[in-house]
Amino acid sequence: MTTAFVRCAVAALAAGSIGAVLATPVPADARTGFDGVWSVVVVTEQGDCDRAYRYPIRINDDGSLINAGSTSFDISGKVGRDGKLVVKLSYAGKSATGQGRLSGESGTGKWAGGACAGTWTAERRG
Repeated sequence: MTTAFVRCAVAALAAGSIGAVLATPVPADARTGFDGVWSVVVVTEQGDCDRAYRYPIRINDDGSLINAGSTSFDISGKVGRDGKLVVKLSYAGKSATGQGRLSGESGTGKWAGGACAGTWTAERRG
């Protein structure tokens, strides 16, 4: 994996962090309670990818994930009302997937992509 891809994986899996902002209003009952900007730290525990990276991720009212930083990568995924999340991140033809759970102002989970894998943690920033 390239250094840039690992950096992206960290952001995406940290909850982080994404897609495009919805242009239409979301019904109040669709809100997850996790909307806002989250700081995600992705840590490599297996493979030769960068050890760790931090990225900002935005969670929309409907639970969709958006890249809130300046590094360009594609992210898709969803956070459920119960805080469970699944995410896929791609950059330069490579991809990683992650899953985990948000609860209150923090979250944690696991990620894997290519020969690398690890954990992520997230904290709500706004």
